[in-house]
Amino acid sequence: MVSNLRASIVMLLLLTVLTGGFYPGLTTLILQSSFPKAANGSQILNDEGEVIGSSLIGQNFTEPEYLWGRLSATSPEPYNAASSSGSNFGVNNTALVEAAKARIAVLKAADPDNIAPVPVDLVTSSASGLDPEISPAAALYQVHRIAKARGLDDNKVRSVIAAATRGRTFGLLGEPRVNVLEVNQALDTIGK
Repeated sequence: MVSNLRASIVMLLLLTVLTGGFYPGLTTLILQSSFPKAANGSQILNDEGEVIGSSLIGQNFTEPEYLWGRLSATSPEPYNAASSSGSNFGVNNTALVEAAKARIAVLKAADPDNIAPVPVDLVTSSASGLDPEISPAAALYQVHRIAKARGLDDNKVRSVIAAATRGRTFGLLGEPRVNVLEVNQALDTIGK
């Protein structure tokens, strides 16, 4: 019995060192040297080198001079990474329809001259509630409002969005997308 207990304790200590120390240390070393940006949370820095966000987690922009992202259903505040969740409303749920109508009203009030159809990703939340990206159509829908609020030409805002538009991953996975924080950061470098 003592030899079994001794063997168990030795294995516990050995596996603790291997799985709790060696393996995490090795993977951290490999990832930090191979993919430092991703290993550190895909942080986005401002001109002073301060972290202003992550390219993986959305932020709540509501001012007219900024590009707006998807709705976030996280609580207690939007884009709360500690509370990732979607609304779980089905397509026939009246709460989803009412929320979409309310968001359309906000978008129309912010840019009454815009008569284009509102892209669906501007009126619905995602499954995680943390989407940092929107479709190019959703970004282009907001061009006139942003340009007017910043006193810029619409084409200048379009060019910022075009520069931040990413295609499908490996040319075939997913859809083209625009990172909201990256566009807003670029817009701030041209001025408010």
